[in-house]
Amino acid sequence: MNKIILAITGIVVIVGGILVSGAVFTVHQVQQAIVMQFGEPKRVIQDPGLHFKKPFLEDVIFYDGRILELDPPQFEVLLEDRKRINVDAFARYRIVDPLLYFQRVRNEVTARDRLGKLINPSLRRVLAKVKLVDILSPKRAAMMDQIQHDVTEDSRGLGIEIIDIRIGRTDLPPETSQAVFGRMRTERERQARELRAEGKEQAQKTRARADRDKVVLIAEAKRKSEQLRGEGDGERNLILGKAYGQDSEFFQFYKSLDEYKKSLIGNDTTMVLSPDSDFFRFFGDIKGKARK
Repeated sequence: MNKIILAITGIVVIVGGILVSGAVFTVHQVQQAIVMQFGEPKRVIQDPGLHFKKPFLEDVIFYDGRILELDPPQFEVLLEDRKRINVDAFARYRIVDPLLYFQRVRNEVTARDRLGKLINPSLRRVLAKVKLVDILSPKRAAMMDQIQHDVTEDSRGLGIEIIDIRIGRTDLPPETSQAVFGRMRTERERQARELRAEGKEQAQKTRARADRDKVVLIAEAKRKSEQLRGEGDGERNLILGKAYGQDSEFFQFYKSLDEYKKSLIGNDTTMVLSPDSDFFRFFGDIKGKARK
């Protein structure tokens, strides 16, 4: 009898354990869940903790509650200036309505595919209205805001919230890169030629201005020199005139010394004069009396 009771008790415990384990489930902090019954959603659970369901009748589908990342394949875009670029974009999103998410996409694979199909045309539509230089300028932020706004509006029906969309990198196709680099090289060479030409022109102007200033300065210096020489000669003549009036013999002596200085300058001076010449009158007599 005891054995039968023990056996029944064991069976009850096992069945009870199975029922309890099938009726209790845990939703973690990073999860959200949908309780399903016969394939139909019954309720959404977004609060973490222990929750209950009908064993054998209800199942639970879990979805990630964290921010998820989407990195769609690189694709080519034609810009307004007819340039082609390869765009590598990425997005961050999260599931905000698990029930709508289940009804529209059901799983992450389908969700990523649907989001990629929303992001791709939005990027093409916005970038088709801008030039390559705009993508490399502060205008890029406004473009990304517009793309995020468009994709957010389109993804609301999927139970998804778009957190951010960014262009990771943009590359020119090889053939376009070569053409662009060629144009850039040509433009830089043209600018270099213009700068060199401007430099030469400025140098010529500077030299011409310097030459003109030099001529003016030299002419002014000569004018002042002549003026000073004239003033000096005038003062000298005035002084000599006064000296002649005061002592005519000394004046004659001074004039003779000046003549000697002018005549005997240089190492190769040769003079043929008579000893009785007036040129030597002061050699024999300090008073300069003429020789007979």
